[in-house]
Amino acid sequence: MTEVTETFESQLSRIHLALEDENSQEVSDVLEDLEPAEVALLLESLPLSERIKLWEQVPSEDDGEVLLHVHDEVRSTLIEDMDPEEIVAATASLDTADLAELFEDLPKQVAEDMLRTMDEMQRTRLQETLSFEEDSAGRLMRTDAIGVRSDVTLETVQRFLRWKESIPDNTDNLMVVDRIGHFVGVLPLARLVSHDQETSVVELMDADVDVIQGDMKARDVATLFQTHDLTSAPVVDNDGMLLGRIVIDDIVDVIQENSEQALMNMAGLDEEEDLFAPVLPSAKRRAVWLGINLLTAFLAAWVIGQFEDALEKVVALAVLMPIVASMGGIAGSQTLTLAIRGLALGQISKTNSNWLLRKEVGIALLNGVVWALVVAVLAVLWFKSMAIGAIIAAALVINMLAAGVCGIVIPLILKRMNIDPALSGSVILTTVTDVIGFMSFLGLATIFLL
Repeated sequence: MTEVTETFESQLSRIHLALEDENSQEVSDVLEDLEPAEVALLLESLPLSERIKLWEQVPSEDDGEVLLHVHDEVRSTLIEDMDPEEIVAATASLDTADLAELFEDLPKQVAEDMLRTMDEMQRTRLQETLSFEEDSAGRLMRTDAIGVRSDVTLETVQRFLRWKESIPDNTDNLMVVDRIGHFVGVLPLARLVSHDQETSVVELMDADVDVIQGDMKARDVATLFQTHDLTSAPVVDNDGMLLGRIVIDDIVDVIQENSEQALMNMAGLDEEEDLFAPVLPSAKRRAVWLGINLLTAFLAAWVIGQFEDALEKVVALAVLMPIVASMGGIAGSQTLTLAIRGLALGQISKTNSNWLLRKEVGIALLNGVVWALVVAVLAVLWFKSMAIGAIIAAALVINMLAAGVCGIVIPLILKRMNIDPALSGSVILTTVTDVIGFMSFLGLATIFLL
């Protein structure tokens, strides 16, 4: 058993100092005890110049695995620093699913060279995997599943496994197929070694197992593994032919990627963005959403401008105005976050969205009334005006109700339009709560105070 004795922060510090001092031996010492995923994290955590220096010292036999674990943008910078021969050599030991993940990021000439070096079976498997859409079970699956016939004995199966000399990692079941390759069930390895050798496979196999279609979304596969406590599952095509298998290791990667995507998208960023990318490309990416936000800010400012006379005559309105927009924004963000999470987990559908909307309206109304009373009392004490207290209370209730409704409706509409709610929902919600908050507060003030 390997004992973990050094934190990632310590490893990063050692690597940084070693690269700065050009101490190749120290770099090698750090890399020696690291897994490819840990090396990938180190590479992602270094500025470009240091990243290239470290990449040059990563053992060549680990190159392929490391490339798999880094984000797409970082992977592109590393591949640019490699010769075509190095890339082909780095990917030679990867299985089909891993190779498919890298294949589309490779330079065209390198990809063609790689295909030429493969045997017919490898090439066919890769092309079959690439025929599936990205983020589908077909891209996620491993094509190394061991298939056995249902009409043979356990002794025959064991003899077959001894002839193979090894079995793929994370194999807990053998896939049982008929004569032409249709999936019919699984044979757990535990039963294979614990029953009489003359027993036939059909007597011990499980026929009632969860089967995954090749075109199923990766996120739905992850949900299936989570809800059914699976460690592996067969993947089949529309005709029931066995294509491969998916194991829990692959699902952990999917869950992590989805979490990172949701977190980055809520800030309007690409989940593959390189933290240490150069200034210019990073600025360009972020400028898009800053521009969108600026347009929405001008819209809110335009609404305020329509009540210029009211603001000039009643200074208290300018002082209290941000409170209404802020409370609505916070209430809406809470609802929006829960709705996005529910959509991501598949918990929200047409059958329950109306109930959820009514619930959020109830919450918004209750919180709106409670906090409206608090704000009204404070406003009266501050500005000695019952009218201002009543107006800000009414505006607060209106805006919080709007925020609760929009927090549910906006992500549902965006989802129906095939737009990621995490990417654009917060921008739209902020605009709505600002506009409704300012309009209700200043509009009521114009009607009752002027």
